[in-house]
Amino acid sequence: MPERRLVAGLDLGSTKTCAVIAEVAGDLPRSPLAKILGVGLAKNTGVRRGIVRDIDETTRSVAAALKDAERMAGARVSDVTCGIAGEHVSARGSAGVVAVSGEEISPQDVARVNEVARAVSLGRDHELLHDIPQEYVVDQQHGISDPVGMTGTRLEVEMYLVTAQATAAQNLRKSVQRAGYRVADLVLEPLAASYAVLTDDEKELGVALVEVGGSSTGVAIFHEGKIRHLASLKYAGSHVTSDLVQGLGVTQSDAERLKERHGAAYSPLVSADEVVSLPSTPGQGARTAPRELVAHIIHQRVDEIFQLVGREF
Repeated sequence: MPERRLVAGLDLGSTKTCAVIAEVAGDLPRSPLAKILGVGLAKNTGVRRGIVRDIDETTRSVAAALKDAERMAGARVSDVTCGIAGEHVSARGSAGVVAVSGEEISPQDVARVNEVARAVSLGRDHELLHDIPQEYVVDQQHGISDPVGMTGTRLEVEMYLVTAQATAAQNLRKSVQRAGYRVADLVLEPLAASYAVLTDDEKELGVALVEVGGSSTGVAIFHEGKIRHLASLKYAGSHVTSDLVQGLGVTQSDAERLKERHGAAYSPLVSADEVVSLPSTPGQGARTAPRELVAHIIHQRVDEIFQLVGREF
């Protein structure tokens, strides 16, 4: 019986760490499938806007989430693929040009032009995460996705380079290593999410992927099948919770529970006669509030977030 090929993914957020273990199946390498074997969740307060602020807390959270996933999967893993995102991630375009070495373009020519486009100074404080070819140009003919086998004398590429702050990436790796695992690769989270939730047609026609996290909101814009723009906004779920704290006079933890149980991001969906009970002290007595008020507070902040998203288009 062939040995199972297991892969593990890790997402370190501002409020929780998520881990997943899957078995790679399907028709490799053309149409791989992932069979989910185990998942794990753990509270995390050691990461803020994609940057590790407390290595010990992050290490504890990583270990707890992966142990839960391993227990469910009934298997151990040593390597994990870790998602990375936040304001420290940036992207830029880069061009490369080479002369074609033979009568037609070979894979070696493509590799050379890609290497030229990658050969830019990222600075001492950044490391390369992804180099994504946007299009190839053969003798001024644009819009080519795979030039191998074509006839031409001049090959160009427009490449999208995604970089991360080197110290942020190193601290993330260190947190995982201290938990007893090795980071096999760092992957841009919006790019990874796009494979799970977007279709090829959506990415071809043009689509924005918006991830509202705990402390930041990630935006990735796709067009003609390629990622074209990245942005990280500083408003997210924790700001909604803080608004409820101020508007309803409750604690942070109570506001989080109210948001999860009674929240609505679009206030017209809530009936005007619905009432929710508010946590209170013995001195305050029983307190209630219209659910419409809870939805209104959430609606205002979510509307602001999506206005900021709209400015990225």
